[in-house]
Order: sequence, then C-alpha cells, then structure tokens
Amino acid sequence: MSIKSIAAKIFARKIYNQTLNWASKPVESQLKVFESLIKDAKETEFGKDHHFDAINTIEDFQKNVPVRDYEDLKSYIEKVKIGEENILWKGKPIYFAKTSGTTSGAKYIPLTKESMPSHINAARNAILHYINETGNTDFVDGKMIFLQGSPILTEKYGIKFGRLSGIAAHFVPKYLQRNRMPSWETNCIEDWDTKVNAIVGETIKENMSVISGIPSWVQMYFERLQEKSGGNKIGEIFKNFNLFIYGGVNYEPYRAKFEQMIGRKVDSIELFPASEGFFAYQDSQKEKGMLLLLNSGIFYEFIKAEDFFAENPKRLTIGEVELGVNYALIISTNAGLWGYNIGDTVQFTSLFPHRVIVSGRIKHYISAFGEHVIANEVENAMKEATAETNIVINEFTVAPQITPTTGLPYHEWFVEFENEPESIEAFAEAIDSAMRKQNIYYDDLITGNVLQKVVVTKVSKNGFQEYMKSQGKLGGQNKIPRLSNNRDIADNLK
Repeated sequence: MSIKSIAAKIFARKIYNQTLNWASKPVESQLKVFESLIKDAKETEFGKDHHFDAINTIEDFQKNVPVRDYEDLKSYIEKVKIGEENILWKGKPIYFAKTSGTTSGAKYIPLTKESMPSHINAARNAILHYINETGNTDFVDGKMIFLQGSPILTEKYGIKFGRLSGIAAHFVPKYLQRNRMPSWETNCIEDWDTKVNAIVGETIKENMSVISGIPSWVQMYFERLQEKSGGNKIGEIFKNFNLFIYGGVNYEPYRAKFEQMIGRKVDSIELFPASEGFFAYQDSQKEKGMLLLLNSGIFYEFIKAEDFFAENPKRLTIGEVELGVNYALIISTNAGLWGYNIGDTVQFTSLFPHRVIVSGRIKHYISAFGEHVIANEVENAMKEATAETNIVINEFTVAPQITPTTGLPYHEWFVEFENEPESIEAFAEAIDSAMRKQNIYYDDLITGNVLQKVVVTKVSKNGFQEYMKSQGKLGGQNKIPRLSNNRDIADNLK
C-alpha cells in the first residue's frame, strides 16, 4: 500500500467523523447556517430591501423573502455583473458561472469566496466517504479523468466568468495534479469533438482508474476509445478502472450500455452539483440516495411539488420533511441567492441522515443529456420555425430518443400539421437553429456531436386527440405536455 493510500484512509476517517457530527444534528446544523447567512447579509442591498435586521426566526424570513426564480433576482444580479458591491452578498463575487436560462437566455450565477470551497470540498468528500466505507484505495495511484468544460475564463469588473466545471478546474488540489487527466492544453479545447479525440489520444495508454463526467459525454469518450483500440472493452483498455463518478442526469438509462462497453461492473458515485450550489453526494454504496449537505452555506426549504403552484404554499424546513414526498428545492446561500427555486424536485430516501434522490423538475423538461430544455424554449422554437415557413400546426410534443437504431441520439418532435411544410428537413433545421440560440447546453451537445439535430415526426390527423382519448384525458383541462424526459407519450404516438 502506497503512502498516498494510507494518507487517504486516515483523511477519509476524519471527514467521515466530521460529517457524522453535523448530519446527526440536522435541525441544529441548518439553523446555524440560517443565522450565519442573515447576519452576513444584513448590510447588503438585498438585506436592507427585505429587512434582514428584523429577521429573528425562519418564519420572519419566509414573510419577508418570497420564493424567487432567476428572473425575480435578475435586477440585483445585473448590478453585481457591472461591479457594484454589497448587493446580494457582502463585497463582490469572485466568479459568475454561466448556465442555461429560461426566458432570458443565459443565467449568471454568482460564486463567492465563501461559497466556492463547498463546491470543491463536496466532490472530494464524496470520494473520501467511498474510501472510508469500502476500504478501496487502489485507484488513488492511478490516473483520473474529469470530463469538463474549458477552464478558460473571461473577466469584467474584477469578476471572472465561465462554466462551473471550467471554474472548478482551477481548484484541483496539488496532490492530484500528477494524476489528473487530460492535460491543461487539451482541457482548453473549446470544440468538444476535437477535445474528445485529443483526450482519447492522451489517455488510451495511461493507467486510468477514475473516470468522471456526465454519462452522455462519457459514453461518447468510451465509443471513441473503442474505435481507436479496434473494439476493445473499456475494462481491457483500462485494466485498473474501477470507479465512475457522475452527475447531471440519471445514470440508469445508461447503466446497461456502460456495463456492456466496460465489460464488467464498476463502482459508481453520484453527485448533485449545480452552479447554484453543491447540494448532495452519494455517501454510501449500500444505501439509496445522496447525503444532503446541511452545513455548507446553504439553507434549504422544501415545498411539496403538488402544492408548488398554489397561492401561498407552505415552505418546510429540514425537520419537517417526510420520506417519499416530491419536494421543490428552495435554497438561500452564501453566494447571495435568497428563497431561490432551482427548479429541481427531490425525494428523501432517508431522514437520519437526510438522503435524497433527484426526482425531476418542477415543470416539464428534457434533460436526458444534461441539456435542461424547458417548455418555454420549445414553444419559442416552434413559434420561430412556423413564422419562418408559414406553417400551421395543430399540436406537438417533444421527447428524447436516447437509443436510436442508427446514428447519434436526438430530440424527436412529434408534430400534427394543419398544412405540411414542403420540406420536413428544412422545418426541423429551423427548429434546431431556434433551440440552439436559446439553450447553450443544447448547442454544446449539437456542436460536440453528442446529439444530432432535431428529428421531426409527423403525427396523423387527430392523432393527439386519439392519444388523449386512449388515456382517458380527452377534453376538460387536460393538455398534452409540450415535452417529456421519457418516451411514454412518444411511443404511444408512434
């Protein structure tokens, strides 16, 4: 056993004990975070606007600070973006993470000197919990690859801008620098197709032991490795590969494919990171769900998904949640997000400690590949495409096709036309172009050859009505969802 392996086990036990301390006192841990957040933000513009000086309890906070989304905070964020200080949080953020938006295009999420360490430490601690539970340290002396965005950042008004994964690349600890792949130069390649080929060239003869990334991107990397090696299994190319770390999308649709490509099962660790915060990680190979991080500068509230769109839904705290209930996740953070609806829904699989699974989005969406496409985006794209081509449609819905018989995956648009376009392909191109302008993640996936462009499938006259009738939902207030993250509707329409 190497010195690094011995040190990793000692450090893992220390972190486990620290985690046990705060996780065993969930209400106390969250109250401590809450009080710290209110105290530190009293003198900010947001704090003054919302009377933080008069907030003594969580009930006071909920009365003064409504649930918000990005659009509701945007006026404050715009001030921060031009260098104004003490707006949402004390001083200025050190980074803005650029992420996909809703009605306004890209979102810019602040990262502060107080919030940034939790993003880095959480990923590290997930691995340390794995070591502590399994005793497996074989991988620590091998090479580790983290498939991520470019670390090249821009700077305005003393604040650096970039993708979260690119920002995180600047925080790889020194003890991992020798093990980390790919090289900095390769990581800086913007074009994903070119980047993957370069990564394959750099890693194919290395002793890779840990591979991390969004499953769809990792699958593409594996496919290129197999092409380069003449069809060998990934487990044959990397004989010591035994740990896969992932987040961003549900791994289950990919699991069978991955095990086929690898040629054997490997352990995996699930993460729940976002630009808004690092919320949870899988702390056990034996228990379902991810440990919710209750001491990392994030105060959590939970609204039952079924009540979310009511006029004044009840906002629950960590001591009030129940198992198996679908909750919209609301956060307030030491990066200056207050009563912020991140859009994700979670369910608790355990209450002591508090573990969650990501159950979906509070609204309909597609994120089979991490693209986070929402209804507003597909409706705008359809509006643009029909305006350009003078086409009239009766109804449409969108679903991902993850496992096509040939070619890359794609988004399949099921459209019932009133008058058909002369060229379905040209109509699909117009939709695709409109989508790429709205959603940077979708554009990345198309540019990087992870997805092919939109495929439009014609639905016969009254096809949607017949579907709704078959489901007992014809008429009334029932509507066809504009998009789904599965193919339940799509396969029925086909």
